[in-house]
Amino acid sequence: MSEVKIVAQLRTEFGKGAARRIRRSNQVPAVVYGHGADPKHVSVPGHELLLALRTANVLISLDIDGKSELVIPKAVQRDPLKGFLEHVDLLSVKRGEKVTVEIPVSTEGEPAPGGNLLEFVLNTLPVEAEATHIPEGFTVDVEGLEAGASVLAKDIVLPKGTTLAVDEDAVVIQVVAAQAEVVEETEEEGEAAEAAPAEEAAAEEA
Repeated sequence: MSEVKIVAQLRTEFGKGAARRIRRSNQVPAVVYGHGADPKHVSVPGHELLLALRTANVLISLDIDGKSELVIPKAVQRDPLKGFLEHVDLLSVKRGEKVTVEIPVSTEGEPAPGGNLLEFVLNTLPVEAEATHIPEGFTVDVEGLEAGASVLAKDIVLPKGTTLAVDEDAVVIQVVAAQAEVVEETEEEGEAAEAAPAEEAAAEEA
């Protein structure tokens, strides 16, 4: 995983008013913590940070007062309506250090035909990996899987140096049949068809 370099500034003002002023200047309030050190309160360029966060678990080389510090995002707060960044927690890491992260899971291929549906039990897979070698994502091949089939955590191939941080028998994806939905729809249509003549008869008597 490549590093993204961003210059941050230490901040001394806190509170909602200060945070609003920082955001108005196209900066994002952030906190850098980890390794038992005192948290550093910084402001980070909003546009650069937004671009960096497009990559899950992005590794950021943060320049603070001329000193470089490796960090990864741990908590991102966004405005619920407009989606802009409000605050970010950044975890300080070291080269060779292992961290626990959530890796996005995606699929390729299609399950066996017949209305089978994919159900994600886990959208992300918790793993432990070196901070500088965090996988960007896992792709699972579901081509031809029949209803009732499951993909377990242990079935996902992990890169060297990465281990599971969840039970190996945890279900990540399962294939379910859509028959139950079809049966429900058929029953509803049948009830509606039975009700129609009764409604017509009542209308005629009236």
